[in-house]
Amino acid sequence: MTGYGDARQVCNDTVYHVEVRAVNNRYLKLNVRLPDSFSGLEPAVEKVVRKTISRGTINVTIKRTVGRSAADFSFVGDVLDSYLKQWDDLRESMTQLPVMNAGDLLQLPGVVAEPDESDVNADAEWQQAEPALREALEKFDAFRRHEGESMADDLRSQMALISEQVKLVSERAPQVVVQYRDRILERVKNLLEGADVELQPSDVIREVSQFSDRCDINEEIIRLDSHLKQFEKFITSDQSEGKRLDFLSQELNREVNTIGSKANDVEIAHCVVEMKAAVEKMREVLQNVE
Repeated sequence: MTGYGDARQVCNDTVYHVEVRAVNNRYLKLNVRLPDSFSGLEPAVEKVVRKTISRGTINVTIKRTVGRSAADFSFVGDVLDSYLKQWDDLRESMTQLPVMNAGDLLQLPGVVAEPDESDVNADAEWQQAEPALREALEKFDAFRRHEGESMADDLRSQMALISEQVKLVSERAPQVVVQYRDRILERVKNLLEGADVELQPSDVIREVSQFSDRCDINEEIIRLDSHLKQFEKFITSDQSEGKRLDFLSQELNREVNTIGSKANDVEIAHCVVEMKAAVEKMREVLQNVE
């Protein structure tokens, strides 16, 4: 499920900014970007994230910004002298070179020495950054819940459509056998008209019974009703049920396909098309559900 959450934590002159972003994925794929001083804390970050999120491609970014003053930086004279000497050598051979100003010099690698953070206490820093991560995850979860409500409404709409079509199929199914019996009787009567042959009721009964067995879809209708009820139960659950819902959608699709192959009736076939379209829409939505 897509989602977004961010938070900031300020401690003395240090600011921690956390962003959590997610895009759809049937499985959990976690990408963590941390400051160099946090490089050993990736397992701790993953542990916190996995307690909240179980599905999706998750990108977690933690930025650490430290307030600095001019006294924290210094020029590296040897590096600066080397750059200037190389520049003078170039100017002797290339007269069209532009003039280099102080701003250009300061941007060259190694000219300005930044504070050494190799002695940063990662565990102490994590204690300051972790609250920001948890706050970002809370906002992320709230974002997903709001989106989840819209998805639930969409799923219920498709479920209502399937239920309506199942009702039509259930009402139509008995008529299919009756109409088949009537067609058989009419055909046989037409064929035997003028012939000295008597139609035996047992023959017709046997043929109609075999047809009735082949196109009996009562079990599929019962299972469809059961799956829809269980689907509603999972939607209203407080726990993450995305995988179960995905599995149920596959079962719904299987029952609908079976009805289509057994029904042998145009009107039921039209209902099957509507149900298959609804199930497919549900499966598309469920790709985004945790």
